[in-house]
Amino acid sequence: QVQLVESGGGLVQPGGSLRLSCAVSGRISSVNVMGWYRQAPGKQRESVVTIDSGGSTYYSDSVKGRFTISRDNAKKTVYLQMNSLKAEDTAVYYCNAVWWDAGNRREAWGQGTQVTVSS
Repeated sequence: QVQLVESGGGLVQPGGSLRLSCAVSGRISSVNVMGWYRQAPGKQRESVVTIDSGGSTYYSDSVKGRFTISRDNAKKTVYLQMNSLKAEDTAVYYCNAVWWDAGNRREAWGQGTQVTVSS
């Protein structure tokens, strides 16, 4: 069974920084796409950023220039460096992993980590 374990959320003041981590464990040799999504109260879950195994990234316009995603393929871990945080970044952040297994697309989600930006 594949599991995603997130860490690094918390409370930070506007303009501050946080770094999220997400490690993939279980019977999986490699992950094709990893990403971060977020869901604010009363809103739908939205994509923040994704990164594929080649390092190509896709950022939402709302976080471009402030957030940076990176991954360590050997460790099957993805990181999200969040700078210049704003109140509107407050949400539960979820890690996502997509991979192929015997020709079948597989997907897994982390449990979510709360990020609160407030003074």
